Amino acid sequence: MSKKTVVAALILSGAIALGRADLMKFLERWEGRENIAYADKLAGGLPTVCAGLTKHTVNQPIIVGDYWSDEKCAEVERQVVSKTQLSLADCIRVPVTQPVFDALTSHAHNVGVANTCASRAVGLINQGRIAQGCDALAHGANGQPVWSYVTQNGSKKFVRGLYNRRLAERSMCLSGINQGG
Repeated sequence: MSKKTVVAALILSGAIALGRADLMKFLERWEGRENIAYADKLAGGLPTVCAGLTKHTVNQPIIVGDYWSDEKCAEVERQVVSKTQLSLADCIRVPVTQPVFDALTSHAHNVGVANTCASRAVGLINQGRIAQGCDALAHGANGQPVWSYVTQNGSKKFVRGLYNRRLAERSMCLSGINQGG
């Protein structure tokens, strides 16, 4: 089996689950749940609904002011998270545990699969350096916060809430190390 298919095989075998309830709760904790689409200030006014759904994650228009029912949010969120996880599986080349995969999923849900796959965190994990990869979800090689900034009015601003999310992802990821990943 090629290394590229390791996580996909874990998903197919049931060792790694897609869209688990615990992960969905984790995402909602950090994304919130907004049934009325709004212009996300941290994302430069990007129309957002439910738990962080945007035009980058769904195949339907999101129009500020539109109402999405709880049922519609839950259904579309599960589809988006499963799609994210399947795409993410393509860039993880070593076996990982559910908590490591879920932490990477949260990161990818927030910053995009391509960014997560290109991140230092995934690079370290793919080298088998899982603990260092988990730490890299929240910290750069210099120990400073990463993935915790937004650019507004041409300047980069630290957002404590994003850093808190990165720390929670790091913690989730590290919790999976002694589970065989």
